[in-house]
Amino acid sequence: MNPDALRGHMDALLLSVLEARPLHGYAIIEALQERSGGALNVPTGTVYPALRRLERVGFLASEWATVSGRKRRTYRLTDSGRKQLEGERSAWNEFTSVIGSVLRADVTALG
Repeated sequence: MNPDALRGHMDALLLSVLEARPLHGYAIIEALQERSGGALNVPTGTVYPALRRLERVGFLASEWATVSGRKRRTYRLTDSGRKQLEGERSAWNEFTSVIGSVLRADVTALG
C-alpha cells in the first residue's frame, strides 16, 4: 500500500489496534499487518514516534513490562484515547461515505 495513503490516518490505526489490549511496539506493527491482511507494512521509524506523540497528548499511557523474557515498553489506550478513537471512527465513516458517493459511477450522468 502506498505510504502516502496512510498520512493522516496513523493515529486512528494505532489507537484502534490498542483498543482491545496493551501491546508493545513490535506487536503493534504485527497487529497492523495482520488486521490489514498484510497490506500495511508500517516501518518502526513511523510507529514509534507516533506512539510517543500519542502518549504526550494523553491518548496512550505506557509502562515497562517483561514480554517473553525481554523488557519492552507496552502501550495502552487511556480514557481520552478511547474518546479520540470514537471521534476518529466517526470522522472516517463520514469521509468514506462522502467519497464513496462521489466515486460511485452515476450511469445516468454518463448517458
